[in-house]
Amino acid sequence: MVKKSGRLVFLFMLATVLAGCSHIAYYAQAMSGHLGVLRATSPIADIIRDPASDPELRKKLEDVQAIREFAIRELGLPDNNSYRAYADLGRPYVVWNVFAAPELSMIPKRWCMLMVGCVSYRGYYEKQDAERIAAELRDEGYDTFVGGVSAYSTLGYFDDPVLNTILRQGSQEVARIVFHELAHQIFFVQDDSVFNESFATAVENEGMRRWLAAHYTPDQRAAFETQRARQADITELLRNYHGRFYALYETIRPVGQQREAKAALLDALRHDYTDLKASWGGYAGYDPFFGKDLNNARLASLSLYSDLVPSFEALLEHENHDLPRFFQRVIALAALEKDARRSVLAQFLPAVGAIKQASNDVTLGATEIR
Repeated sequence: MVKKSGRLVFLFMLATVLAGCSHIAYYAQAMSGHLGVLRATSPIADIIRDPASDPELRKKLEDVQAIREFAIRELGLPDNNSYRAYADLGRPYVVWNVFAAPELSMIPKRWCMLMVGCVSYRGYYEKQDAERIAAELRDEGYDTFVGGVSAYSTLGYFDDPVLNTILRQGSQEVARIVFHELAHQIFFVQDDSVFNESFATAVENEGMRRWLAAHYTPDQRAAFETQRARQADITELLRNYHGRFYALYETIRPVGQQREAKAALLDALRHDYTDLKASWGGYAGYDPFFGKDLNNARLASLSLYSDLVPSFEALLEHENHDLPRFFQRVIALAALEKDARRSVLAQFLPAVGAIKQASNDVTLGATEIR
């Protein structure tokens, strides 16, 4: 713990030197928040061995151990101390992300941060801090959205623990998150979230395919695929409306008319979502996202970061689903310039035909829309 805490203090000092005084408060809450997470951790092995441990928790953590070993043995993901400790934070989310977009634009506000580059959100360990920043941005004329996050990756700088915020979602979701976040530890390209997230999602999808085949019944696998199909439907719906909102905001018309057209388009989106929900037999898991406060920031939070998933999955198929070889190919791609990376990935799609995006996530990182 001393080693990890010392590293966090060093990174904070570096960040404040590089970022200047205006960002010191933000980095301070980030340092304090992550230290709080680290202080709450206990080795999973110790919890399982402790006869006083809650039996239900012990069983869940035994599942985590099996998932972690599967990630190493079957997927070739990093063999380190991440996800070998557990922390109960006593809250439903580890951080809350703030998203903002202008009232009449789909281009989100971006923040640039140490080590990860520029991203379209800012995370806070206290919900009230996130809501305070969102309120300030609304006063400046932005649409805003605050979304809870159940997990995040420190990209290998620290030993990421399993959190109660993850366990509450069930073992399938634990496996998905662990596979996804460990994939981020293989490499991370600054200022290319689409590349990073699409790669991690492709690894997650391959991992889940193998994990479900090995550990779940046909009925359980079918239920999982049904939920992934719903996610694909939501992705397609939002992809369509992203384009329509972009086109709307590019037209030249008085602000009042733009606002009326925006309201009408939001109503149309809600109507189409209602029709989609009916096609699912009434499944209402996405209702909170499409509520009265649907706005540009909510839509921008789902930036379709998995646009490149079909290309990565085509490359993985080209490599005969040999993940270590696939990782080496992608690491080489990561060293290229952004346009060159896109060009190489695009070459793989025709080789295997159109790949259905049934497993694309509609989350930014782990921001939940359920």
